[in-house]
Amino acid sequence: MEDKITIIEGPTPTFEIVKDGWALGLNESHLLFEIGLTQLRTYNGQSLLERCHRAWRHNNAINLEYRDENGFENQSPILAARTLEVDEGQVLLLWVRQEIDIDALEAADEGLEDEYGEDDFGDDPDAPSL
Repeated sequence: MEDKITIIEGPTPTFEIVKDGWALGLNESHLLFEIGLTQLRTYNGQSLLERCHRAWRHNNAINLEYRDENGFENQSPILAARTLEVDEGQVLLLWVRQEIDIDALEAADEGLEDEYGEDDFGDDPDAPSL
């Protein structure tokens, strides 16, 4: 059985890309993914956290299910979870696996080539040969 945490109402969650060393260790894989952190207000953070722990204890996956900006259903595997008490109530912090936006990477590469020139990424003609 696939377990999941579903966002029933509210806006599409926002995901902050995480570059912390410990979080990157969650993503040891031969595939390229990013780790995204989202913060969700909840009334039952502890039970959601226990649901994650139960799935992981049995080596099962647990996913965050939500609707994107276009209304399509999406799922992201949850890699880590934590709850916090704040003045407004409980917050559930979820670290999820996100696919890398290849188009954004290619656009960034093109920007580097425009800034430095294509030759700057090739072999150095003045470098001594081995």
